[in-house]
Amino acid sequence: MKSKKMSSWIMLSLSVVLAFTLTACNSSKNNNASESAKSSSKPTASAAASTDTSTASPTTGADHSKEVKLVGYLLGEAPKGMPEVMASLNEKLKKDINATLEINYIGWGDIASKYPLILAAGENVDFIFTADWNFYVQEANKGSFMELTSDMFQKNMPKYYAKQDPAAYKAALVNGKQFMIPTTTPDRKVNVIVLRKDIMEKAGLTNPTKMSELEPYFAEIKKDYPNMIPLNLDSQYDLPTPFGDLVSEKFAYQGAPFDSGDPSSVGNYTDNEDPTGKVLSMTDEPVQSAYKYAAGIMKKWYEAGYVNKNPYANKVRSKDNFPEGKSGVAFGNSIDIQATLAACKEKGIDTYIMPVLSPTGHAPSNSWLNNGVAIAASSKNPDRAMEALDLIMQDESYVMNAYYGIEGKNYVITSDGKLGLPDGLKAADNTYPPDAAGFWFVNKDFFKPSVDWTDSYIDLNNKVKSYLAPIPYLGFSFNSDNVKTEIANLKNVSTQYFLPFTVGAIKDVDSSFDQLVSKMKAAGVDKVKTELEAQASAFLASKK
Repeated sequence: MKSKKMSSWIMLSLSVVLAFTLTACNSSKNNNASESAKSSSKPTASAAASTDTSTASPTTGADHSKEVKLVGYLLGEAPKGMPEVMASLNEKLKKDINATLEINYIGWGDIASKYPLILAAGENVDFIFTADWNFYVQEANKGSFMELTSDMFQKNMPKYYAKQDPAAYKAALVNGKQFMIPTTTPDRKVNVIVLRKDIMEKAGLTNPTKMSELEPYFAEIKKDYPNMIPLNLDSQYDLPTPFGDLVSEKFAYQGAPFDSGDPSSVGNYTDNEDPTGKVLSMTDEPVQSAYKYAAGIMKKWYEAGYVNKNPYANKVRSKDNFPEGKSGVAFGNSIDIQATLAACKEKGIDTYIMPVLSPTGHAPSNSWLNNGVAIAASSKNPDRAMEALDLIMQDESYVMNAYYGIEGKNYVITSDGKLGLPDGLKAADNTYPPDAAGFWFVNKDFFKPSVDWTDSYIDLNNKVKSYLAPIPYLGFSFNSDNVKTEIANLKNVSTQYFLPFTVGAIKDVDSSFDQLVSKMKAAGVDKVKTELEAQASAFLASKK
């Protein structure tokens, strides 16, 4: 998940949810269900159900006499072991709801271009990953997603409905209607930078806390490790990450523009720790000085050969190259970095984990909308899709299957209740590593501690909760309908002028910054800011 997770993109790892408790909230649920049903303009899930009632679900009472094939879309790339895991999941789904599932993936580098097209083309799709950082509001406004009512949740997703916090429903509303199934367990994660302790020792680097302190470490790699690139960035998650980590040293940067949530784009910003929630342009402080500060350091590192010369062509993330000795740094978050740490432990590489925090030592809390699923408006089987998601998201056996793979092949549970690998299987050879398959919206309360957790990771994991701080705009999603042309223009500007700025591939910081700002203004950034300020002000007022 990038947390980009984006933060992730995770950053991209912005990153992870909907439901009510069945006890204290029954009265309000029923009222909400009635109101939602009245306002619904989408076809209801029950309208698509089979008329043959010979087979009914013991859980929901729904008709399952007709076998259906469900098609879902997730982000990222299918792990090598995906076919076997899908066969296992489908065996369970066939037995429980007489359905099978096909999962397709949209690569990180293809999200901006392919994600909207898949929905607009009316392809055979029943559900798709969505999030506040991944087109939720935009696609909801286009009519790409089916409206979801309280009745639909109660009928088709009883496990989920019993678990969800009522605030998640409110957070998911777009123009008073709900189009997302958010996770019931928002991610508790921080972005991290992982280093090698042996190289740190040779470089004389002790307990660094900031990205800017790593230059001696990079110099040591350049001198003594010819096959390793200090910052071996990929074209998707890593590309803007070290730049963003440097910016975070100056203010509580959210890792992406406030208006698009795209860490590879440009736009308007906010300081996550500013209680007034002021919207900031590129030339406002502290954005301008922070961007020039970060760009100056990246330029120096790029010219010193610490950054791979063509990250745009690299498809392998630093966290995957790190255990192989090809990258001096691994970028990720405190959840998705676990497989990297396990692979390092197997190879005898001692690691140092550095959380990426604001100047006050905090990281932003994630909302329920950080990881979610939407039912496509064109789905022919929305009821069954929701039933499948209820199991995948909230049934422990399905969660373990979807997230960790096949027990005995991809993981085992030890006698003390920890997650481990089967005898003889190394983390680097696991065909279905945890967190890799894109099911980031599942109930994380079922997750187990790992036997591979190092002391440093356990220490980090214990501290994560204390790092997290609420932000003024938690749960806010910008509706870019009125400025979608300008948002698209800014993405184009980013590709040509911003991404080279982030990796340091520029001649001069000041002139490159001025050129970037000029291109952004021509693309319509001021119009976007005006629209953003109006929506942000209304959001803050609604919280009072």
